[in-house]
Amino acid sequence: MVCLGNICRSPLAEGIFRRHVETRGLDWTIDSAGTGSWHAGERPDPRSIRIAERNGLDISTQRARQVHPDDFMEFNLIFAMDKTNLRHLLDMREGRHRGADIHLFLDYAHPGTSEDVPDPYWDDQGFARVYHMLDEASGMVIERIIREIPPCDQPELIESRHS
Repeated sequence: MVCLGNICRSPLAEGIFRRHVETRGLDWTIDSAGTGSWHAGERPDPRSIRIAERNGLDISTQRARQVHPDDFMEFNLIFAMDKTNLRHLLDMREGRHRGADIHLFLDYAHPGTSEDVPDPYWDDQGFARVYHMLDEASGMVIERIIREIPPCDQPELIESRHS
């Protein structure tokens, strides 16, 4: 999950998506990062922490980090919160081995919409809206991943085959 500074949208997306994944009993690695580095090591924005807490989710232990070149090989999918960060991610991956598939998060949930998750940083009321957008889309994204990724590439199925 990637946004600009990794303090507002992407930490919420990480926490919400992780809860959806765990609820379904899936063993997936979920992480978030920013295309910029200026908040590295910081906790999520207090407004993100508060809206998450109001919805029974603790994201306070997360720490911001910048996207690293290894992320493109470590992760199968990378989701950008908006088109600007999508372009930055595609530019960062350019010239590397194929690596992760990169998508716009809401477009993956609602194909063809090209909708951004708005940056709530300048709008205190926007945090609740962003939380609900991410929560609603997370279930749809997970269902699409399960439908489209071959079972041999799904971590929980690989582990169960080898147990």
